[in-house]
Amino acid sequence: MANQRTVILGITGSIAAYKAADIASQLVKAGHTVHCVMTKDATHFITPLTLETISRQAVTLDLFAEREWCPTHVAVADAADLLVIAPATANIIAKLAAGIADDALSTIALALRPEAKVLIAPAMNGKMWLHPATQANVKILKARGAEFIGPDKGLLACGYEGIGRLWPVEKIVARALKLL
Repeated sequence: MANQRTVILGITGSIAAYKAADIASQLVKAGHTVHCVMTKDATHFITPLTLETISRQAVTLDLFAEREWCPTHVAVADAADLLVIAPATANIIAKLAAGIADDALSTIALALRPEAKVLIAPAMNGKMWLHPATQANVKILKARGAEFIGPDKGLLACGYEGIGRLWPVEKIVARALKLL
């Protein structure tokens, strides 16, 4: 495809992580290359094999699982046109705001080319989303050019009703495609 772009799909440890398979599938069907990067916690909710099969790309889990001379986090970050983090936990949002690079996803996010775009789709307990620390971190990331989509309102996995649900997959994909 002439306008094929490269998307890094970051998946963090939220119950909504299973929806990343649908996001990856739709982006691949749209003709884009999708590299999935999972946090360790994300692997409790969805397997790397699922995402590798859907994306047709190796999943990055570890900074030290080098396959070539160029460090994985540099090579993946250099290729990216867009980083989508869906779902994004309060933890990854805090790491990105503070510039902490202690896992593959946070390190790749810091190594992105300046022209690469960032789309963050939060999913967490509503109290966590509304916490002043999370809101301050969101403000920092928006000031740096990151775009947020969601969270949505509804019944949460924790049993609460309110804000914190992952934005609908089709809307995340539509926004990602528009950013590409």
